[in-house]
Amino acid sequence: MEERERPGKKVVDRSEGFGERLLGVLLDRAHEMPPQLIAPMIADEVAGIGGREVSILLQDYARELLVPLPGRRLLVGEPEEIAGSPAGTAFLRATPVEVAQADGVRMYLPLLDGSDEVGVLGLTLDCVDDDDRRLMRRLASLVADILVTKHAYTDRFFQARRREPMSVAAEMQWSLLPPLTMSVPQVAVGGAVDPSYDIAGDSFDYALNDYILHAAVIDAMGHALDAATMATVAIGAYRHARRAGISLPETYLYMDQAIAEQFGLDHFVTAQMMNLDITTGLFQWVNAGHPVPLLIRKRHVVRQLESRTTLPVGLGGERPSISQLQLQPGDRILCYTDGVIEERDVHGQPFGEERLIRCVNRIEHVEGGMRAEALRLSQVLKQERGGHTSDDATLFLIEWRGNPANHPAALHE
Repeated sequence: MEERERPGKKVVDRSEGFGERLLGVLLDRAHEMPPQLIAPMIADEVAGIGGREVSILLQDYARELLVPLPGRRLLVGEPEEIAGSPAGTAFLRATPVEVAQADGVRMYLPLLDGSDEVGVLGLTLDCVDDDDRRLMRRLASLVADILVTKHAYTDRFFQARRREPMSVAAEMQWSLLPPLTMSVPQVAVGGAVDPSYDIAGDSFDYALNDYILHAAVIDAMGHALDAATMATVAIGAYRHARRAGISLPETYLYMDQAIAEQFGLDHFVTAQMMNLDITTGLFQWVNAGHPVPLLIRKRHVVRQLESRTTLPVGLGGERPSISQLQLQPGDRILCYTDGVIEERDVHGQPFGEERLIRCVNRIEHVEGGMRAEALRLSQVLKQERGGHTSDDATLFLIEWRGNPANHPAALHE
């Protein structure tokens, strides 16, 4: 911001620059803009700076494609594969990608909502310099915020992401899930659910409250609406207990009571509730009949986190004891539901824990952080299971990146 000298005092120049005018117009117009007019408004503003062929690409529910959002003045082409396309590279790596063309430069900019990603903004410019890159990056950030705000009261974005019919149970579960990925300098999480259009009883949840990451992974018995309803009650009870600030054992007891009172003693939910102190790396967990998580260190599974367990939620188990482990920077915890290891392959053999561990150990490093890692692991496991999933199969990864002294964005003064 420039300063103008006046006799006896210094005056800050608050005149509107070009970039501020562009972004300011979007902000000024977006507040009361109906959702269906957001895309044309974005295309108009991009055209005002010489951009054309604007497209907004959203990740489909199966996490395989980036599908175009329809709208007036938008370029609506064929979906682009996340694996192997420039748009997919921008999405996975959360960084702009430029492709030289005969008539200019095609830019793909990630639409970031915090550390989660809404999709990709595509546009073409005659040429690109550093000023263009800076402005387009900021434009994409603003577009992402606008889309997130508007999607809360329209179905158009949900409909664009669907490539096949979705069950009512899956509809409930997707509305229950938090963002699939979250990343801050100290910790990152990433999740994946299958089958994407028919998920029922599996779910996960997390929240970063100050320096504690709270997380849970659950698997409600049964199928379809019964399982989805039970999962909804379980996650609702977990969130209520977490927000009340009670301990992990008390959280289990609260969830157990909620499921038993609502569904009776013949229904249950396996669950794992976890806390991670992101400043120290102290990992604590309570296991309620759930598959044992894996500790991954330097890209290899070093152990299964065996611990004392209690009965699944809803069966009236004893107050559980807390298990704990001191993590090292870079360590990952992989949680999964039984659908991952109980699925049978094309030869009719159960997948099993040992095969899961072998798959984790041989997966090559992929650029793009937790989003790409969780997606790649989910895809590899699905391929190993023969390309299909007959039961819910959920993965949830936690990566501790180190204490605040190792990062510029320390949480504590």
